[in-house]
Amino acid sequence: MVDVKNTAFADRVLAWFDQNGRHDLPWQKNRNLYRVWLAEVMLQQTQVATVIPYYQKFLAKFPDQHCLAQAHLDEVLKLWAGLGYYTRARNLHKAAVMIEQQYQGQFPGQFEEVLALPGIGRSTAGAILAQALGQRHTILDGNVKRVLSRYFEVAGWAGKKAVENVLWQQAEACTPETRLADYTQAMMDLGATVCTRSSPNCEHCPLAQNCLALKNQRVNELPTPRPRKQIPVKTVRMLILTNKNGELLLERRPPTGIWGGLWSLPELALSEDVAHECEKRWGYAINAYKDQAGLRHTFSHYHLDITPCRVEVAVTLAKVREPGQQHWCDTNNYKDYALATPVVNILQQHLK
Repeated sequence: MVDVKNTAFADRVLAWFDQNGRHDLPWQKNRNLYRVWLAEVMLQQTQVATVIPYYQKFLAKFPDQHCLAQAHLDEVLKLWAGLGYYTRARNLHKAAVMIEQQYQGQFPGQFEEVLALPGIGRSTAGAILAQALGQRHTILDGNVKRVLSRYFEVAGWAGKKAVENVLWQQAEACTPETRLADYTQAMMDLGATVCTRSSPNCEHCPLAQNCLALKNQRVNELPTPRPRKQIPVKTVRMLILTNKNGELLLERRPPTGIWGGLWSLPELALSEDVAHECEKRWGYAINAYKDQAGLRHTFSHYHLDITPCRVEVAVTLAKVREPGQQHWCDTNNYKDYALATPVVNILQQHLK
């Protein structure tokens, strides 16, 4: 293992950042714990360009954690719709409520306290405190893992604990004692703009001189990718149920799992009879139904093949339903609800 307990690594990164880093990101202005926390959560598995408009809208609606804690989860999910990984939004809201109750509405400033908040791991906690308060904490997000894997020629998939431990040790050794906010941003910027996953710009990398992967011609094979496995395919029929009043039926999804807590379209298996299940499950007699052209949505761990189905409801039969789990909305107003992007796309196409 290379010993880097000196300032050379950080000095090069910070010198590069001063000339080439990103200095005008929304969360770099008027920095405080809340603004940085919100940004770090949104940036988990999501690129900066995608996050910025969501961040700005979210901050306009919830300018501080007190406003966020007082909001209904539906409001939070509505603003988050389209950003994906909705567990982040639920955890953000849950953490805001926890801060109100346990910390008198003040975002905690100690590492262990931040780490204990829902949805915050070791790297995110470190990034929040380093950027908002200048505390010395190590980060190891995907960008930083890539930079360190190449610089130190660390082979092996970072999802393995032994490999991750090596990267944490190197990250700790490289982290300087000063300019922590800048260094944290610099490492993320370097991985996002120079030491990229494909076609890295090694000629303009401040670390190229001592990069072992570059020296040994292993840049393209490091970091070691996740072992490949076949992604399963699941199928579902989504019902576009409309009635004679020009209304569309929406159904709230369970609080956990895919699209947890969002509104969506009622679902059936492709093998199930639409007319029979509509009456049996929801208490709707129907006039007609017709399957539409299907589409595929890919999650991180499976493909979902969706068959939209137009269904005309004739009569609503007497049936006890769980309150708040189904709602008829005007077909022109479905965008007022927190819907996953594939559902919005389906409705845009089939509610013309």
